[in-house]
Amino acid sequence: MKQISGGVCAAKGFTASGVHCGIRKNKTKKDLALIYSEKKAAAASVYTTNLVKGAPITVTKNNIADGYAQAVICNSGNANTCNANGIEIAEKMCDLLSEKLGVDAKDVIVASTGVIGQPLDITPIANGIPALVEGLSASSDDAATAIMTTDTVEKCVSYSFEIGGKECRIGGIAKGSGMIHPNMATMLVFVTTDAAVSPAMLQKALSEDVKSSFNMVSVDGDTSTNDMVSVLANGMAGNEEITCEGADFDEFCKALNAVTTHLCRMIAGDGEGATKLLECIVTGAASKETAVTVSKSVICSSLFKAAMFGADANWGRVLCAIGYSGADVDVTKIDVAFKSVAGEIVVCVDGSGVEFSEEKAKEILTEKEIQVLINLKSGDSDATAWGCDLTYDYVKINGDYRT
Repeated sequence: MKQISGGVCAAKGFTASGVHCGIRKNKTKKDLALIYSEKKAAAASVYTTNLVKGAPITVTKNNIADGYAQAVICNSGNANTCNANGIEIAEKMCDLLSEKLGVDAKDVIVASTGVIGQPLDITPIANGIPALVEGLSASSDDAATAIMTTDTVEKCVSYSFEIGGKECRIGGIAKGSGMIHPNMATMLVFVTTDAAVSPAMLQKALSEDVKSSFNMVSVDGDTSTNDMVSVLANGMAGNEEITCEGADFDEFCKALNAVTTHLCRMIAGDGEGATKLLECIVTGAASKETAVTVSKSVICSSLFKAAMFGADANWGRVLCAIGYSGADVDVTKIDVAFKSVAGEIVVCVDGSGVEFSEEKAKEILTEKEIQVLINLKSGDSDATAWGCDLTYDYVKINGDYRT
């Protein structure tokens, strides 16, 4: 397996586009995206667990109930959530795309992201779809940009891998900066692959993958209302269709995880106002559940996140977060260290502080990517969670997000 260029257009048969249609006032920002497969593809999705859900989620669930889709349309600038006519608008987006693209409206995944509770006018979308379809190309850049809200960078990645002697490709784009918390799904992610995978096995792969990928990301503790992760597999690589577990399924899962993990890191590192990517790696746990609970608790701690913003090696906040996590751990065995490209420093052994250089710690924690290494010394299980520091800018961005 190797990383390649192309994003969601790396796989055979996929094209994408993005335009400014007028949902957003800023004409320099694209606000409507399209991903298209020349062949109908197996489809799988996971959705937000928030009880308040965007209308596009309801429509998408219905559309891909048969396990197939051929296109994805997504707008930014408006979440189409808590609107009386939200379902009607989401369905109309599918109908309009169907007419112009020549696909069945039921084979469309529809998504929206942006402000909640604001009416969404179908007019700019209807006017923008012709240019959206005409702009389809082998570049995923415009689509990746069009789904962004408060994101500061586009997020895309792709890999090639082999199944049954056939080269397969998989790629993805994502948006996610705020309202990110480990409770699938808290961002928009679209993944495409030319591997042949049955709908059932595609759903199995995705549902299992999110447990160690997107469910392990937290920016601010808020679970979004709209967001989803969707995968399309059109089979154009020519491998024998994966219909059961085995070596081919395992290879596909590895490739899928390579894409999702890469996007997780990009989402966490681009958290609203963030200056640093935080990666909490827990080892030596008595169970997987314990490792997951501990890593999430640390990465979600506002006090810890603030300390990382200030490059303060306040390891007590790590222990504090572990202590209230609810995990069954022996606090007298916990070791903690901080690591970055500037080096590694141990700050806690067996639940107690040790002497360390504050200057060296400051140097390590000033870097853009920081690892928090926690060894519980109670077993063989591990887990990794991703997050970011908490900065002044997070409050500034969300203080006037709607206005």
